[in-house]
Amino acid sequence: MTATDGGAHDGGAGDGRAGDGGAAGPGGDTVAAVVRQWRAVRPDLDTGPMEIIGRINRCAALLQQAEDAPLRRAGLSRAEFDLLGALRRTGHELTPGELARETFSSGAAVTKRLKQLTERGLVERRGDTRDRRVAHLRLTDTGRDLVDGILPEQLAYESTVLSGVDGVRQGELAALLGGLLGQLEGRLDALRA
Repeated sequence: MTATDGGAHDGGAGDGRAGDGGAAGPGGDTVAAVVRQWRAVRPDLDTGPMEIIGRINRCAALLQQAEDAPLRRAGLSRAEFDLLGALRRTGHELTPGELARETFSSGAAVTKRLKQLTERGLVERRGDTRDRRVAHLRLTDTGRDLVDGILPEQLAYESTVLSGVDGVRQGELAALLGGLLGQLEGRLDALRA
């Protein structure tokens, strides 16, 4: 496995690096095992980035698998809920293009999801009075109620997942991840320009 495939990735085996806090098994988390294997066959490589990115990918994959349970019960995919959530949290109508930017999705994917959500009566569209090619989208009352019903359950789940990490360390982790995300988003924006 590699550092970006979302699979098992390692973090240090007794050398004081990030992976030493391990969780599963005698050697730490699943990422730790992969890093040890890479160090055995390629000791010349610095596996430090793998220890971070691999863990982020692995955490994201595990969280998404469990997180989606409330959404599945509501008959929604994660991507559909992201669209509904964007409409709810912004508090105003959005165009499909704005929704694509808010949810980091392609325009084609947003169009397909909006069609399904509109058919279910969760989203409604209004044509622009000046430009018939532009649609303005908003939640229906049913859509808003669905988002408002699912969100507390989602947040309760996330609190349970993080309950093993004290509040101070959660704040530190949030700040570190926020810094990394801001840096990555800045790089991607620069590449697109």
